[in-house]
Amino acid sequence: MSNMNLENIAIQLEAHPDYKVLRRLVPRKQFFDISISNLKRGVIIDTETTGIDTAKDEIIEIGMILFDYDPVTGQAYHVIDTCGELEQPSKPIPPETTLVHGITDDMVQGKRIDDDKVAKFISGVTLVVAHNSSFDRAMLERRLPIFKTLSWGCSFKEIPWRNEGIGSQKLDYILSQFGFFHEAHRAEADCLALLEVLQRPLPGSGRLGLSWILDAQRQPAYRVWATGSPFDNKDQLKALGYRFDGATKVWSLLTTHDRLEQDLVALKQAGYNGKAARVQVETLDGFVRYSVRPGEKVQRVL
Repeated sequence: MSNMNLENIAIQLEAHPDYKVLRRLVPRKQFFDISISNLKRGVIIDTETTGIDTAKDEIIEIGMILFDYDPVTGQAYHVIDTCGELEQPSKPIPPETTLVHGITDDMVQGKRIDDDKVAKFISGVTLVVAHNSSFDRAMLERRLPIFKTLSWGCSFKEIPWRNEGIGSQKLDYILSQFGFFHEAHRAEADCLALLEVLQRPLPGSGRLGLSWILDAQRQPAYRVWATGSPFDNKDQLKALGYRFDGATKVWSLLTTHDRLEQDLVALKQAGYNGKAARVQVETLDGFVRYSVRPGEKVQRVL
């Protein structure tokens, strides 16, 4: 059966309320024809690893997509280049992780990521985007410290998927909501899928996904540390969204520029029973956000 006949069948199925059609994603190189002068350069990045422990596990594959974009609208223009690198870890790849990404010991035998090639590839980049930057950034900064010098955004956390009418943050699910499927869990393929997702108008607002990430870049996030809060107030802090940091033994809350002051007012009541207290507020701009490295901390009096 010809592709034309198959497409006609797909169109008929799409018109029926009992069917939903998913097409294989064909990655685009060009997203917009008209060129403008103030384009910025971004990179979408994904890693495949030996496990999920960012302190101990190792990168076995890195995928990157280099693209130009409008820093005002989030409109991508064209894909400049792609890069995929494999690396043999110090220990055999656990079978349970091979089940996820399909990468075997034979595939990475004798392979090593070319640090100089990666550095050259990301030269001139103003924004790194990953779908789980808390994981990918920690892994990459440990293996390739050059990623410490770049500003990062996160499509998983910085786009309000549920508010936009998309019920899951998983990349393959999001892609399916736009009518596509892809070969998931290989680094470069996931990058191409993510770029496509970021260039689709979202069903709730009509905005491009990348525009949400750029909004987050324009203002820092903050982490409020409830230092010295009484132990008995832990349930009140948890109810406000605070999480206990095992390393510092302090409750903390990640918040935004718009919510910071009201969160501090709420902290005084819930964390310190309305009494005066000194807390630490950590600034997290794109250069430290999602990194294990701390941001700048200042003391605030409640």
